Amino acid sequence: MRPVWIVLGATSPLARAFAIEAGRAGAALLLVARDAERLAPVAADAAIRTGAEVDTLVADFAEPAGLAALATTCWDRAGALGDGPVCLFAAAGTMPDQAQIDAQPELVRRVFAVNAVSLAELLQRLAPRFEAQRGGRIVVVGSVAAERGRPSNYVYGASKAALQTYLQGLRGRLFPAGVGLTTVVPGFLDTAMTYGLPGTFLVAAPETAARRIWRAAARGREVVYVPWFWRWIMLVIRLIPEPLFKRLKL
Repeated sequence: MRPVWIVLGATSPLARAFAIEAGRAGAALLLVARDAERLAPVAADAAIRTGAEVDTLVADFAEPAGLAALATTCWDRAGALGDGPVCLFAAAGTMPDQAQIDAQPELVRRVFAVNAVSLAELLQRLAPRFEAQRGGRIVVVGSVAAERGRPSNYVYGASKAALQTYLQGLRGRLFPAGVGLTTVVPGFLDTAMTYGLPGTFLVAAPETAARRIWRAAARGREVVYVPWFWRWIMLVIRLIPEPLFKRLKL
């Protein structure tokens, strides 16, 4: 049987690289993004490089009014591509500069809507379908920023923390149905989102990260840090007492 991967935020570098890994492994691909002009070459590239059957869907899952229809359309379109289980990879997100959010507090709502609320609602609508198929895997990209609130990006970090807590509960719900859920906790990746940010270090290529994520998902891992050493970096950061942590310039 041939699995089908729905890839949300398919024009992001990490999602593009993950789609290539899935296609090379024999999966069909449904690539979902909001920008039709950017999505078309991504789909063509994936088809040429992997030989996979590729379909596209232009949609913005940050728009709450269309989430019910989007869930149905994604599932139906994915089901038409292959005869194996439907799987899902989600890498969309937004990360405005914290100073920009401080100047425009209304951006808090947008950050939470894109990074947590809309994705959680979409997954909530898809959960019964995953349960009914009795299998498949969901892979969602979070962030190391979720593990400790830092003055430099605490709104973004809080939105990812909400998402990651939601994923923990969803993982438990889906487990009896044989559906796996992998939370990806990336550090700094070489993408437009992190380009030029102060304090970035140990930056990883999206292709390297995607290979690690694919292997982790195939092995049934529940949480994967990319690059791997961020697990130990964040362990140290989580252990710093709050009276000291609040004085650090992080």
